[in-house]
Amino acid sequence: MLNISVIGGGRIGRIHAGNIAASAHAALAGIADFDPAVATISLDDAFKADAVVICSPTPTHADYIERAAAAGKPVFCEKPIDLDAVRVRACLAAVDKAGIPLMVGFNRRFDPSFAALQSRIAAGEIGAPELLTIISKDPSPPPAAYVAVSGGIFRDMMIHDLDMACFLMGEAPVWLSAAGSKLVTPNGADFDTASVTLKTGSGQICVITNSRRASYGYDQRIEAHGARGMLRAGNQTTTTVESATSAGFTTDPALPFFLERYAAAYRLELAAFIDCVQTGRHPSPNGADGLRALELADAATRSAQTGEAVSLS
Repeated sequence: MLNISVIGGGRIGRIHAGNIAASAHAALAGIADFDPAVATISLDDAFKADAVVICSPTPTHADYIERAAAAGKPVFCEKPIDLDAVRVRACLAAVDKAGIPLMVGFNRRFDPSFAALQSRIAAGEIGAPELLTIISKDPSPPPAAYVAVSGGIFRDMMIHDLDMACFLMGEAPVWLSAAGSKLVTPNGADFDTASVTLKTGSGQICVITNSRRASYGYDQRIEAHGARGMLRAGNQTTTTVESATSAGFTTDPALPFFLERYAAAYRLELAAFIDCVQTGRHPSPNGADGLRALELADAATRSAQTGEAVSLS
């Protein structure tokens, strides 16, 4: 039985803590948090557990990863490792030196539909992949105070889609072009509507679109087009019941937000982390995946701000 501590008792920390407590292969050592009403163990005690799950604010992630590495503890960390790629590289160097497993929380890789999509692309079901379309829209914009420290839409929101693009295409992009607008909050500090086009060395093209507003719920769709066909993963609704009348066909709304939409993904990514720790299997997504997604988000931010495409090394 693996004793796992959670650092950060916010909404995602509570999700992970609940999944640890429900696991047949792990036990919750406790939650460390600055709020004494939330914390059940101290921060020092968190690093005494067999493994650590980091769900604290982004500016603390790299420091806590390095502290866990110094203690020889395996780490699961929510994305991003940091908003500064230089800081991320220094953190990953400490992880490599300590030889601990580090898994980064790109939970969408573990969504059953998206994981099946990737497996079927890799198996050659649609032939050589040619065009990938990823659509991600939040139901409403976050508070302005959150936006101010989030790193912007590309680092905060689209970073998940940039990782998904690499996961599905199976190769790194070599070219990127991005655009951003302020259509939801015209006086906001950051873009709220954005798109990115990626191109790989083999010629695959991926188009990602993001919006901070979707009146119909949490919009999460992917379509992969290849030489022999197409694969699509659509939105998930509250139920699968469909109504048909003279007015047309109707279904329930899409699930309201990420906690509901990706509940299974959160359970499965935690199970994968536990398995890696117990078997010695290398975790995926790992620190290198986290750095790559951040570098793509940085490039997208530059492209949207300058209006110029970016060549990627």
